[in-house]
Amino acid sequence: MPNKGFLKSIAIISFSFFLSSCFGTSKALKVVDYTDKRVSDLVLTKRVVGQKDFLFFSTTKMALFLEGNIQGIVTDYYGNPIEGVNVKAVIDVQNKENAMGEEEVVNPQEENASSFVNLSFTPGISDSQGLYKVKFSLPVVDDVVDIKGKLIYNPGWEQQKINLGKTYEPQMKQSSFRIYYNLKTGFLAFAEGIRAVIVQPVGEGNGKMKSLPGNKPPETTSPQKTEEKKDKVQQQPTNEDDLFKAFNF
Repeated sequence: MPNKGFLKSIAIISFSFFLSSCFGTSKALKVVDYTDKRVSDLVLTKRVVGQKDFLFFSTTKMALFLEGNIQGIVTDYYGNPIEGVNVKAVIDVQNKENAMGEEEVVNPQEENASSFVNLSFTPGISDSQGLYKVKFSLPVVDDVVDIKGKLIYNPGWEQQKINLGKTYEPQMKQSSFRIYYNLKTGFLAFAEGIRAVIVQPVGEGNGKMKSLPGNKPPETTSPQKTEEKKDKVQQQPTNEDDLFKAFNF
């Protein structure tokens, strides 16, 4: 008579094969995009998130995840793309618990140590075109993904300035965001919180009003202008070449 361990192993293999044939690794994705291309590369994936042990066999717990990228562009004050700037996404602990749903809470009597549900964001780094992509993997709970968080731009800029002596200080340090996706309708939305709009004063006025308050962006000296200044300094006559120095002019 086969022992219990052998029967348990056969049951696990059979059930795993049944799950793989029924669920697969991905699912068709329906999207009605209201994000204006801020969210891209979407895919629905089924993953193992836990395991329940019974007397003779174990069952694998599956969950559906929405995966994709939050993308944006990093530039300087004049619209030139900047490469190598880090962008990080974080979410609140309270929002994480709500997004996971009650059914995803781990029960120590039913779930083993391998059980997990992860709200994952991978930081993005801007490329030569200034484009960054923050990859995410979010669980679909009750046919909905609804996540609130913050995008943090170049989070380590202060430490970089101390260690390296130079860095990119972001004009806007962080911004709140929300991702919403409905599995049944395909409705996809991405919203950001209050944005800071930067302006600078221009013109001298016509005398009827005072000058406008505010500061202009920091001036940057191009290598060409630096060379022109050096040439002008070299072209200026020195005291030794002054033809009128004897006349005390």
